[in-house]
Amino acid sequence: MAAELDFERPIHELEKKIAELKSFMEEKDIDLTDEIQRLEEKLSRLENSTYSEMKPWDRVQIARHAERPTTLDYISYLFTDFIELHGDRLFGDDEAIVGGVAFYKGLPVTVIGHQRGKDTKENLRRNFGMPHPEGYRKALRLMKQAEKFNRPIICFIDTKGAYPGKAAEERGQSEAIARNLVEMAGLTVPVICIVIGEGGSGGALALGVGNYVHMLENSTYSVISPEGAAAILWKDASLAKKAAESMRITAPDLKELGIIDEIIEEVKGGAHKDPKRQAEEIDSVLESSLNNLLSMSQDELIEQRYEKYKNIGQFGFVNDSIVVK
Repeated sequence: MAAELDFERPIHELEKKIAELKSFMEEKDIDLTDEIQRLEEKLSRLENSTYSEMKPWDRVQIARHAERPTTLDYISYLFTDFIELHGDRLFGDDEAIVGGVAFYKGLPVTVIGHQRGKDTKENLRRNFGMPHPEGYRKALRLMKQAEKFNRPIICFIDTKGAYPGKAAEERGQSEAIARNLVEMAGLTVPVICIVIGEGGSGGALALGVGNYVHMLENSTYSVISPEGAAAILWKDASLAKKAAESMRITAPDLKELGIIDEIIEEVKGGAHKDPKRQAEEIDSVLESSLNNLLSMSQDELIEQRYEKYKNIGQFGFVNDSIVVK
């Protein structure tokens, strides 16, 4: 059973009441059709108002939903003949990032993405989707391989951030992320990035330098988590809801700021409600983006990527100093 989110509680209570009435009607052979129909109409209105007026913190909750589809879920729906490749050829294999080669509508592509678990055991194995440096080096190895064989690259972003542990720092976490940023900026093949859950800090950006960056409607993309921002700004992580509202981390905000290219509409209530239909929504945007990029030359791809990131933000002068607003 799906976990209940705070803002969805009235919806679930009404759904439960409708289910109880239907069960009672069958058991007692009493006609409650009119009452059930009235409640179902009320439920439809409640769902429409709830999901059309979500606050940033509501979207954060959906982005973190335990049953939200992962990279491997979308790979199974969108691609064929996926072959996962392992290891960075330097240290080991990091299961917090998955990647390999596949076919997309008959076209060979390289697919890479963060991968978290669906339960405690898998989360421990995948380090809760927080990569070590070998994960980013594996991703870069696959990107360079894709460039060698002229395969488009598709990245799925879904991480709270890069793992901040001592071992990760000792093995060069910051260097691995920085190298990915530099190398991705100069790739000569199309790169499409899609934020499917949480996009946290440099851990997300290390797979996020692309010709197109798209976001699912209820995903988030930010330099720090709302809890982390609240702890820094107000010395109180419990003010995360307030921080989420001021950080502008949701897809509509980032689209307005020009940081992402397109918002991919989610099924009502979030992608976890119907992963297959959500994959169809992604498929439409992915196909369109890929067709646009495949018509470009290598130099045009690099130039388009450069212009995209150069134009993010508004530049101005304050006291003879350049600032970004």
